[in-house]
Amino acid sequence: MQYSQSIFRVKATEDFVKDVLTQQLADIGYESFVEQEDGTFAAYIPAEKLSMTILRQLLEDFPFQGITLVSTELCEDKDWNEEWEKNSFQPILIGNDCIIHAPFHRNIPVCKYDILINPKMAFGTGTHQTTSLILGELLQTDLQGKSLLDMGCGTAVLALLARKRGANPVTAIDIDNWCTENATENCTLNNISDIEILLGDSRLLQGRHFDFILANINRNILLMDMPRYKEALNNRGRLIMSGFYTEDIAAIKEKAEELGLTMLYVKEKEKWAMTVFCS
Repeated sequence: MQYSQSIFRVKATEDFVKDVLTQQLADIGYESFVEQEDGTFAAYIPAEKLSMTILRQLLEDFPFQGITLVSTELCEDKDWNEEWEKNSFQPILIGNDCIIHAPFHRNIPVCKYDILINPKMAFGTGTHQTTSLILGELLQTDLQGKSLLDMGCGTAVLALLARKRGANPVTAIDIDNWCTENATENCTLNNISDIEILLGDSRLLQGRHFDFILANINRNILLMDMPRYKEALNNRGRLIMSGFYTEDIAAIKEKAEELGLTMLYVKEKEKWAMTVFCS
């Protein structure tokens, strides 16, 4: 697959500005972000998805100052695993019980839940605040024998932790075949063969029901697909959503309550939010 590389320079005093930018870039199709030695960072997008008009509009509307697009160009085919190894993906410890790492990492701490991730270009290694919020929630939740859906699964890291904690059956869905292929590979790495991985969108939920639904997706998709999540949620089931900013909590809560869901609580991490609702 041919990718385009966009180089950005961020001159902002607040650390979260880069996180906001990467999330918005992900919303328009960028799939991976790598820090550069000169302080810039590179963002990668499949060449056929790149629209300079949309990118320029995103930068024009961006709510913070200090963002510069340095360059955008087609990049040579790369071994993306090697890029991750050389750059940003480091072992991630969630609480005291879960370690997430790649096959090439060495001297890994011993934890109750050891999750191998070969990230390639799929989102979801635990580094992002929204992913770590849900991972932390799963570590504190009784999942034994509960049916669970990981919607927008990316690497399937959430599905993997849920399955290791006893959730069964577990289903993982993503609209990107690159993600479902990577999710399948990661299940194999973790010697888990019974997570159902599906390519598609929320229309696949028709006729399916779950005790837990995880959805770490952007705000607009969550608002659009929430009625389908509600229909697929078992009585007294839980809908755990993230992928949005704290300022979006009110809109998420309003839509959920319109559908008859009850908010249990909210957790926040560096301007990002996770909400937990029950049916």
